[in-house]
Amino acid sequence: MSKHSPDADVAFISALAELLNKNELTELSVKREYGEDDSLEVRVVKQANIVTTQVAGPAPVYAAAPAAAAPAAAAASEDPAQHPGAVTSPMVGTCYLAAEPGATPFITIGATVAEGQTVLIIEAMKTMNHIPAPRAGVIKRILVEDGTPVEFGAPLLIIE
Repeated sequence: MSKHSPDADVAFISALAELLNKNELTELSVKREYGEDDSLEVRVVKQANIVTTQVAGPAPVYAAAPAAAAPAAAAASEDPAQHPGAVTSPMVGTCYLAAEPGATPFITIGATVAEGQTVLIIEAMKTMNHIPAPRAGVIKRILVEDGTPVEFGAPLLIIE
């Protein structure tokens, strides 16, 4: 077993973090071999605060009259993520509405779902993660399209 300094490991990890920031990377993984039975594996990940916005219709038209501004303000305040029946993404990945291309979708608007029933799949790191309905109800809105990328916390659908 080779002897190495823990201080050198800390300096190495700090250098990796600087490299991550300097090159605007989000993840860096390195394995450093010191000897036959001695190595250091480091994975540095930068998580950014991501803000997603979804617009249900065309952008509001702003007019000088206060009466026209009131409906625009009401539409802007309707955020699907704030809806009490919103189902949000538990991870970053690619969202699929069916088990495979061409298959029947798990859900449709107006369909009744039971608690625990699979409503969609999110593929993350080549793993298909079945996303269950958190409660029973009726699907009111589907906010994602098949095959689209989703972020953690992004609203996926609304169950009432």
